[in-house]
Amino acid sequence: MTRSDLVEALAEKFPQLTQRDADMAVKAILDAMSESLIKGHRIEIRGFGSFSVNRRPPRLGRNPRSGESVAIPEKRVPHFKPGKGLREAVDAKMPGQ
Repeated sequence: MTRSDLVEALAEKFPQLTQRDADMAVKAILDAMSESLIKGHRIEIRGFGSFSVNRRPPRLGRNPRSGESVAIPEKRVPHFKPGKGLREAVDAKMPGQ
């Protein structure tokens, strides 16, 4: 599902919202989530999952072409952990069963 699919689904579910209003609502939610993660906060949506920021320590890597060592700096990366309800729902709806 893409962002535009999400906007479309929201506009269908709530007919009082125009496509433009649905787009602004999705943008506002995603912007708020991004800002929160940038600040290092954790986001928890009960029944869906949680978003957090993980720290990857600096390490020594290798350039695959030349084989020389390359210093890879520390990174902060977003991480999603699905909630129990989402995991069970996805597992129950396996295609081909």
